[in-house]
Amino acid sequence: MTKRIIVGIKEIYEKYDAFFIDLWGVIHNGIKLFPGAMEVLENLQRHKKRFVLMSNAPRPSKNVEKFLLGLKMDKIFLKKIFTSGEAALKSLKENIYGKYFYHLGPERDNSLYEGFEKNKKNLQEADFILCSGFLDSHEDSLEYHKKLLKNHTKLKMICVNPDLIVHRGLKKE
Repeated sequence: MTKRIIVGIKEIYEKYDAFFIDLWGVIHNGIKLFPGAMEVLENLQRHKKRFVLMSNAPRPSKNVEKFLLGLKMDKIFLKKIFTSGEAALKSLKENIYGKYFYHLGPERDNSLYEGFEKNKKNLQEADFILCSGFLDSHEDSLEYHKKLLKNHTKLKMICVNPDLIVHRGLKKE
């Protein structure tokens, strides 16, 4: 079987009814929208193709919507966004993994559990770990995190953003 490399979505859109499209790296680079990205979305819409703009951002979809507005994305596409943060909020609302969680991650991701601050507990009281990354004060220390979690390996860990490296424009972070 030979693999076919496609140059753009225009080569395949007729074969599909729906598309899942990643935001970062496909629609934008963290600083600006990619040239032609809005045109592709407009064309999909014009051809009555359904699509969801997805992101593994550990934030509610509404926060990503605000970010995209800042990049000048057309408001018409904002209702089609779904983030891993939104999925995490849904699991908190439905107590899917338990009621109480320990947030393992930087403070900038606190919007991840907006409205559920009272359910945030220490590791000893948590039903599960909600992970959005490393703690700010120890982001370069795997050893610290190993020690922190050593006695809590029975807890389920829900990881909402596996990115260790992000490219923002041409800069690697």
